[in-house]
Amino acid sequence: MPGTEDTRRDHRLLLLSVFASAAFAVVSCVWGVLSGSSMIVFDGLYSFASIGLSLLAVAALRVSRRGPDAAHPWGREEWEPVAVVVKALALAALSVYAVVGGVADLLAGGREVATGWALGYAVLATAGGVAVTLALRRGHGGLVRAEAAEWQGDTLLSVGVLVGFGIAAGLKAAGRADLAAYVDPGMVVLVSLLFLRVPAGLIVRAMREVLAMSPPEETMSELQTAVDEVRDAYRMREAFLRASQVGSRVDVEIDYLVDDGSAVHTVADCDEVRSDLHERLAALGHERSVVVAFTTDRRWAE
Repeated sequence: MPGTEDTRRDHRLLLLSVFASAAFAVVSCVWGVLSGSSMIVFDGLYSFASIGLSLLAVAALRVSRRGPDAAHPWGREEWEPVAVVVKALALAALSVYAVVGGVADLLAGGREVATGWALGYAVLATAGGVAVTLALRRGHGGLVRAEAAEWQGDTLLSVGVLVGFGIAAGLKAAGRADLAAYVDPGMVVLVSLLFLRVPAGLIVRAMREVLAMSPPEETMSELQTAVDEVRDAYRMREAFLRASQVGSRVDVEIDYLVDDGSAVHTVADCDEVRSDLHERLAALGHERSVVVAFTTDRRWAE
């Protein structure tokens, strides 16, 4: 089943994120201490936080795939956006903490950094971040997309570090080590403020799912096309579509308005419509729960 294969791929990609975060965390913290860079240490702390948050994502994915039961009749997919919200809040808190530390260093006169070590780290971190981001973009679920967004933000951070340390090296070469000392804490403040956009975006998207709002426009368009094709095939007057997305599950309610000219008159005809619609929706690749109703009175469909 495509959904099962997508779930397995997402699980493998989340584990990749965990292992990559662990490697970056160790390397960043050691390298940051050796170079004296608070920017690199911040990157290491960010990676350490990512380990726990990625493990949370793995746990949420496993829970959401247990399926429905008496306590969760529509499934447990709501755990996915909840995990994303927790992840985003933690990353936002870490970014705010880094801003405060960077401002303190600026007020204290800056920070001396071994620019050669720092530049070497920035090149390594940028290359590694690009590789992991591209790998995670192969996933389908909201949790993996959140991981990809997180790694993309970290990669942009690494690019900023590379540029910043290049500037610091240029200032030192020009005999302005006093100005170079402000580059590292300045980067911490600037990059952390910019990076707050990542968790903010994750929270907005995840809250749409927590609140069971409509799915993205592309998904709604696909659903509407399938519903309209079935309406036309059975000569039904109108079709009313309502949908919401929670995690990887899309909940769909469809009301068809029929009349004497429709090809739907018996319960068997209704089941034929449902079967046709199910095949079309299944081909779209989304996990969903579907309710299909038929009426001759428009007020029951609106």
